[in-house]
Amino acid sequence: MKIARLAAGVGVLAVGALVLSGCGNPYQSDVQEGTEIFVAYNEGFMAFNSSSSAGNNTANSNVKYITDSASSWGYYDNTPEWVRNTDFGTYDKTSDDPLTVNYKITADAVWSDGVPIDEADMLMAWAALSGNVEGGWAPAATTGYALITETPETGDKEITLKYDEPYVDWELIQPLTVSAHGTYALAYPDEYADVQAAWDTYKSSESDDDFTKYTDAAKTFAEGAKEKVIAAITDGDTEVLTALATAWNDDYVYTEMPESPAAFLTAGQYNLLDTKEDEYTTLVANPLFTWGESPQYEKITIRAIADSTTALQALQSGELDIWTGQPTSDILELANGIETAEVQTGVQASHEHVDLTFNNGGPFDPATYGGDEEKALKVRQAFLKTIPRQEIVDKIIKPLNPDATVRNTHLVSASDTVRYPILSEANGSADYAEVDIEGAKALLAEAGVTGEVEVGFWYPEGNVRRGQEYELIAASAAKAGFKLVDESEPNWVFTDPSQEPINPHDATIFAWSQTSLAVGGSDQIYACYDDPMAKGGNYNGFCNEETSEALRTLNTTSDADAQTELLKTAETGIWADAASIPLYQFPGLLVSSDRVTGVKIMPLSPDYFWNFWEWAPAGAASE
Repeated sequence: MKIARLAAGVGVLAVGALVLSGCGNPYQSDVQEGTEIFVAYNEGFMAFNSSSSAGNNTANSNVKYITDSASSWGYYDNTPEWVRNTDFGTYDKTSDDPLTVNYKITADAVWSDGVPIDEADMLMAWAALSGNVEGGWAPAATTGYALITETPETGDKEITLKYDEPYVDWELIQPLTVSAHGTYALAYPDEYADVQAAWDTYKSSESDDDFTKYTDAAKTFAEGAKEKVIAAITDGDTEVLTALATAWNDDYVYTEMPESPAAFLTAGQYNLLDTKEDEYTTLVANPLFTWGESPQYEKITIRAIADSTTALQALQSGELDIWTGQPTSDILELANGIETAEVQTGVQASHEHVDLTFNNGGPFDPATYGGDEEKALKVRQAFLKTIPRQEIVDKIIKPLNPDATVRNTHLVSASDTVRYPILSEANGSADYAEVDIEGAKALLAEAGVTGEVEVGFWYPEGNVRRGQEYELIAASAAKAGFKLVDESEPNWVFTDPSQEPINPHDATIFAWSQTSLAVGGSDQIYACYDDPMAKGGNYNGFCNEETSEALRTLNTTSDADAQTELLKTAETGIWADAASIPLYQFPGLLVSSDRVTGVKIMPLSPDYFWNFWEWAPAGAASE
């Protein structure tokens, strides 16, 4: 807890500070000294690099958004519409053939150790996310970046990305993840010793002079570190690249504050102050932030509260200010009963689904049947026929949204009134419109599978709504001869290829959270990856070449009709292989205390965090 006290001291330095930004405009901090807001999410923070496969989790992305979104080239508001962040920098398409985009950081933006954010950070982002650089980088997604095979040209705080083919969602590419010098420090801690010593001294003294010595040491180290990162990427130095990739993949994964400050360097309004596994993560106003929108609160603490009733009781008692989660009808009733709360509802751009694993030696893997793919397919189809999708919607979702329906597509939602009917009518989802126990039994018989079929089923431990869904699925599947084994755990280990290169669970239930209005990008989930360390979001080993090719082609297709045909092809392949089944669109429920203003519901991830800088104590918001 010592580090928490020290970081809190740093946060106080920011209060009321007046600093000049790089473009000459005065930056006035609106942070109100001594203020803290307590908010909640249903899962805890687990990894600081949310761009890695191990860190690809909404709870992690929420934290990363608060700490780093000021150093991005754009974000979605809750309309939702894309908003360019010109306070940080500019990006311009300079050529259509080949598609070429130039990014320039125009702000005097720095990491939380005072080191400038520059071309080294952007170049490392390309190396990590493109899949075109050696070293073993394990990104959550390579979509878009994979089309940039030529090493980008860099200049002073700028980078130029040249695409091999036109990329339909090019404007959403953000060439920045974690710091290049911080990643180098994690890869080569001995070279970082002087900075670490200065940080340790600062932790002990809490003095401004020692903080300055720490930032001076960091800047000196970063000069050489950034040069080495750039040289390794441009020269193809496999040894250094492997060390960098290992650090990028693994060293930002933690649930307690690490010793090295290199593991939590931030690039925006807030710094990471403290985190405790499955309990809370606290952020504090960054004293070095001088660009973009000033936040209002000195501290933000995100509490991990899986149980919705507990969260709302905390909000009612004044211990919590904002909550959203995966509610039930009882939770909605409880929320509406809190006199001091504002309740906002809507439909989220996230959808629940069940995935079946193809390659773990379980009941859905052809290898279990001597490589007989047809037999494994029948077992998968049989299991999906037992999933009571309508019952789940009726009992769990309709009390929250009376208009809720079963979702029948993987790639678009019902809000897409043009494509959803086309895809849902053509994709084969009609075969699973209703629970069909007899049909499931017949398929198992055709496959020659007798006796009880054991299915290891994962859902996030502590998630009440998913626990209810699991019980309904288990009861229905048992009627056809499937025995579900509860393999729930809270840490989503199967999503981390360094720990679980192959998903050990036979079935998983979770949601894909939509972060943008991109046309492409679904290849990161449904395309084939030969290297398990580069599997993106394909956690179940699904591989359909026709689906993969359609989704990859979609990324470079601008014609709307052609896009629809490619989506249809991909959708049909997913259903034909019984790889996954969608359940429903998330109902949105956002509850906030009357002690805070500026809280606005948002359909896309990062959910209500999207405008954190506008949150303010009631009656004390800045003018």
